[in-house]
Amino acid sequence: MDPAVKLNSEEGELLSNITQYRRLIGRLLYLTLSRPDITYAVNKLSQFVSKPRVPHLQSVHHLLHYLKDTPGQGLYFAAASPLLLRAYADADWALCVDARRSITGYCVFFGDSLVSWKSVKQSTVLRSSAESEYRALAAVASEVTWMRGLLKDFHINIGSFSSVL
Repeated sequence: MDPAVKLNSEEGELLSNITQYRRLIGRLLYLTLSRPDITYAVNKLSQFVSKPRVPHLQSVHHLLHYLKDTPGQGLYFAAASPLLLRAYADADWALCVDARRSITGYCVFFGDSLVSWKSVKQSTVLRSSAESEYRALAAVASEVTWMRGLLKDFHINIGSFSSVL
């Protein structure tokens, strides 16, 4: 998505035919299973399926152009990579224009392969950017703890763990 475009539920003219928008969003949701690079954009655009507006449809078309230009993108699982967990977390405080809620997200790599990712709008309004970052770190720490336990159950001894905020 274009970072300069701030979508909300009030700006722009309502679409006369919302079926096309809903059909496109449904197909894009299915595509996110193999294209995690579009997950955030599709999630953001799916928030407007009840009352889509022209700027929302324009953003969907922008995303479709991106998909057309990047057919080789997708999940990559390397055959040989180090047994190392890496995690990245980030938060955008009060990013949602409509609800003033924060967006937090993380991704976890096992070796060179992306194995877990999440982006979520917080259920409550957070008081500061520090609290937003803390929640992102807590979410990724929980995911990594679970993943380390799972790998231990499979008798896979991983190397060190690194985390980046």
